[in-house]
Amino acid sequence: MKLTKSELEIMTVLWKAARPLSRGEILSLSEDKTWKDNSIHILLNGMLRKEAIREDGYARSGKVWGRLYAPNYTMEEYYAENLFAKCGPDNLLALFSALIHSEDVTPELLESMEARLKTRKEELN
Repeated sequence: MKLTKSELEIMTVLWKAARPLSRGEILSLSEDKTWKDNSIHILLNGMLRKEAIREDGYARSGKVWGRLYAPNYTMEEYYAENLFAKCGPDNLLALFSALIHSEDVTPELLESMEARLKTRKEELN
């Protein structure tokens, strides 16, 4: 699934909130958005068609009820799927190697990565 820049901005708001949001909440929580407020219906409907998000109930806003939206994918799932599709396995190994050799990598981060790799390896076996 490929999201536009504007759709990805909305997904980021939903991921950060970690709960279903109304259209109004998405608008108020969107920082530095590149899209106009009036475009939100078009963006949300496109994301529903792509199955990036789902309707997750209703909430009252003033005198009216509005839909709530939630992501269908975690941030990790989205980026992993798109990165793998773009790079392929060989380039992912090069990327991983570059990441672990970065100056910003701490021993704690490496331990966390090792634990996640071990867990995933056990799941696959």
